[in-house]
Amino acid sequence: MVTYRPLARSELPIDTAALARNLIGKLVVRALPEGVASGRIVETEAYVVGDAAGHGYRGMTPRNRSLFLERGHAYVYLAYGTSMMLNVSSEAPGIGTGVLIRALEPLDGIAIMRRNRGIERLRDLTRGPGRLAQALRIDRSLDGIDLCREGSLWLAHDGHGPARGAYEPREIGQGVRIGISKDADRPLRFYLRGSPFVSGPGSLNE
Repeated sequence: MVTYRPLARSELPIDTAALARNLIGKLVVRALPEGVASGRIVETEAYVVGDAAGHGYRGMTPRNRSLFLERGHAYVYLAYGTSMMLNVSSEAPGIGTGVLIRALEPLDGIAIMRRNRGIERLRDLTRGPGRLAQALRIDRSLDGIDLCREGSLWLAHDGHGPARGAYEPREIGQGVRIGISKDADRPLRFYLRGSPFVSGPGSLNE
């Protein structure tokens, strides 16, 4: 049986870009009534202080207040009226910055994720932020929860390496973020090079 050790808050850098890079290779774990589903983070985007593309740019609102929590809390919002997005608050309390989890490599609970998504193809289960949220049944009820504590959703160390030992990510790539118009040229997207589960066009993942 796989055990999932939550990431301690002290292990999370107090810097948004550094956290986005640090989360590559870590796990997102979701506890559901029918079992546990998990995936390895292979792609993230940082939304830093003073970032016009960030939800915290114009200050705190009832919708985005979880983004202003101490690093390691979930900020979940509905994008374009159709897709949930999972973000991790990333700095000191009161600073509205975060890391968007863009893609996962499915690990455990794949049958659960397939039912949630209504598809069979492994590569497309969690490749993209909306898809991964649907696969893990992430919704606004999870907004604001502490991701550094085991519960319904948390961040964990990866024990899926050789002989279930610690996983070490291969080379981490860095490039521009996807699907934004403001501050679009900033290299704040991080991804696991060579992973088939990274989203976006191949030209951005070289």
